[in-house]
Amino acid sequence: MAYFKNIGKIAYEGKGSDNPLAFKHYNPQEVVLGKTMEEHLRFAVAYWHTFTASGADPFGVGTAVRGWDSANEMDQAKMRVEANFEFLNKIGIPFYCFHDRDIAPEGASLAETNKNLDVIVDLLEQGMKDTGAKLLWNTANMFTNPRFVHGAGTTSNADVYAYAGAQLKKSLEIGKRLGAENYVFWGGREGYETLLNTDMALELDNLARLFHMAVAYANEIGFGAQFLIEPKPKEPTKHQYDFDAATTIAFLQKYGLKDYFKLNLEANHATLAGHTFEHEIRVAAINGMLGSLDANQGDLLLGWDTDEFPTDLFSTTLTMYEVLKAGGIGKGGVNFDAKVRRGSFEDEDLFLAHIAGMDTYAWGLKAAAKLIDTNLIDGFVENRYRSFKEGIGAEIVAGRATLASLEQYALQNNAIKNESGRLERIKLQLNEIIYSV
Repeated sequence: MAYFKNIGKIAYEGKGSDNPLAFKHYNPQEVVLGKTMEEHLRFAVAYWHTFTASGADPFGVGTAVRGWDSANEMDQAKMRVEANFEFLNKIGIPFYCFHDRDIAPEGASLAETNKNLDVIVDLLEQGMKDTGAKLLWNTANMFTNPRFVHGAGTTSNADVYAYAGAQLKKSLEIGKRLGAENYVFWGGREGYETLLNTDMALELDNLARLFHMAVAYANEIGFGAQFLIEPKPKEPTKHQYDFDAATTIAFLQKYGLKDYFKLNLEANHATLAGHTFEHEIRVAAINGMLGSLDANQGDLLLGWDTDEFPTDLFSTTLTMYEVLKAGGIGKGGVNFDAKVRRGSFEDEDLFLAHIAGMDTYAWGLKAAAKLIDTNLIDGFVENRYRSFKEGIGAEIVAGRATLASLEQYALQNNAIKNESGRLERIKLQLNEIIYSV
């Protein structure tokens, strides 16, 4: 059955095209710095926002009009599988991502839930064979069901912890079966509302224990996906343990997990943490922890996770600059963890939104490559820190300086002279590059 009958295959037509259902910048086979755009960007579709989201918000029911709306839960799940592969084929995206509860409904028991999953995974496996689509990552939804009201890996209830472990086991098995290249942990309820009723040490210890169990079981079944943790500072809890990249890396280091995990970073989560997306990518990259990206953007006038499709060229350029400087995202990808606005409720809007995001990232990729080719940022930074290339600066960098040697130098150097950072100038040059590609 076709669900997007009025949409053909989306093609690259270039900047001169006025066709809204065509790419103006994303040409998958165009080579940029030695790799095709498709290889650089590794786009993925988020199953939850694209096929299960209804457009509901706290003030109103869903507005989305979809071809599977009237079916029962299991029939809807089967129809969404068909829609997923039709969409991937028409939009030209090679990967998709899902939570276990996105693809199949929960049953009355864990056994029935797993049976529902098996039915849908059979269909996904066949669809992947038929179309060549790949699973960028899967994960377990351990935050929606009321059982997780106090968390999953950080719950105060051992029975819930056991259920979370069983759900995680099944999810890892699904990932192995479908050849997931990564496996993501997002701790939607792994945090607290107040320290007045929280044993933080026990909760963090238990979360680490669950991660170690996951590593052990993946090794046992031969699941070689890259494990990823996705930081987020708040929502739905007041304070989540994986607050940002730096906090998450510190957690992994403390519990001996750093060799097994990298980070799946999301743009909107970065801004909620008070950072830019490029900041989070730089922190991960310099610590060898950059794994994958969730591409979206927030609204700086709103204080929550709006998950808008990315259209900010300044942000995507700096994002792709950081990715290129880090050597790429390896087995990761650029997953559109983004949803159409509530007023964009037609099927066509799903395509228009993804085209906007893909073109914006492709534009950012081209601009970032030009930044590297022109040596604009690297040259500026190298010149700014040139004092560490010689004299006392070189002694500091080499580790030969002591407090005594620094004192001796400072006593003899009374004429300290700083130089301007020229921030406004470099931002103007950045704009010129972005709009010239």
